[in-house]
Amino acid sequence: MEFDFTEEQLEIRTSVRTALEKECPIELVRGIVESGKRATQPWETAVELGWPALMVPEDNDGLGLDFASMALVLEEHGRAVAPGPFLTTTTQFLPTMIECGTDAQKEKFLPTLAEGELRGTLAISNEAGGLGAVDDSMTAKRDGDKWKLNGQRHWVMEANHSDEIIVSARDADGGLQLFVVPSSDAKLVKIESFDESRSLCTLTLEAYEISDDRRLSGASDTQTGLDRALDVAVTALSLEMVGTCQRILDVSLEYAKERKQFGVAIGTFQAIQHKFSDLFVLLEKARSTAYYATMTLAEDDGQRRIAASMAKAAAGDCQKRMGKEGIQIHGGIGYTWEHNMHLFVRRAKSGAQLLGTTSEHKVKVADLITADTTRS
Repeated sequence: MEFDFTEEQLEIRTSVRTALEKECPIELVRGIVESGKRATQPWETAVELGWPALMVPEDNDGLGLDFASMALVLEEHGRAVAPGPFLTTTTQFLPTMIECGTDAQKEKFLPTLAEGELRGTLAISNEAGGLGAVDDSMTAKRDGDKWKLNGQRHWVMEANHSDEIIVSARDADGGLQLFVVPSSDAKLVKIESFDESRSLCTLTLEAYEISDDRRLSGASDTQTGLDRALDVAVTALSLEMVGTCQRILDVSLEYAKERKQFGVAIGTFQAIQHKFSDLFVLLEKARSTAYYATMTLAEDDGQRRIAASMAKAAAGDCQKRMGKEGIQIHGGIGYTWEHNMHLFVRRAKSGAQLLGTTSEHKVKVADLITADTTRS
């Protein structure tokens, strides 16, 4: 396969960067982190410019573009450390609805999502942080034409900033069920996290009754549908992390040009230059891997699951080294609250822990490759 971004997609990236630099400067992010207030401006900007509609099918009033068109938008959101529900709405709620929803459910939810009137997220993680979509943390028991949900989902991204939440549960037969739960019906408790630019919540449902028409039943196999949606979600988070790592590198490079020791810029020191060379190679590895995953999604290639986990693992390795070296290059000032470096590092590190850790995705890649080898 050959892959490259089109001129139109590159123009989208330019417009997104310009808009976010104006409407979501790092000062806005800092203000949200320090005040704990809800982040509205980034989402409002996205809606005004039509970004939520990019991957919504044309039959549901969207633009019907593939994931490659969204990839650069996500990378720019990571670069800006943009808070809010854009990531979860467009790369978690949307693909799950597309893969698992019925035509009637898509017609109900997707046009309003495309208009920016619906914000959504996905709740599938257990307390340990793993993707325990069919564990006993949340159970579903059928009662006539209704279901009763009991349990919790943890580490739910932007749940308190969403209108609808797709919740996974285990039914009486041990199978996976997905339900679209209004956020106002769930008990949401905000988690104090390492990265306050990204909202995380614990979701609790106690004997909650929900009608069967809110159960996603459009896929022939719900687990397969969810897995395909998670390929999108994981790749999207990887792209966001790549964007944030690029920002760390850019900020560190600018500092190295300005900071002087012994009368010269520290960027002229060979040791610092070697650091930047290593960081650049590491970042390009993560970006290339994320773009490969993007390609497999855009072409619905059979390697998409392996590629998504490879991208998440590479982005995780990148953020670990990038954050450490970025702070060290800044010296003492890099450790202070007043400097913006910690905002970038926190966002990148939180991304590495969500939707599967770096280690978990490396194991997943090995398992998938082994399974492919065994079958062949």
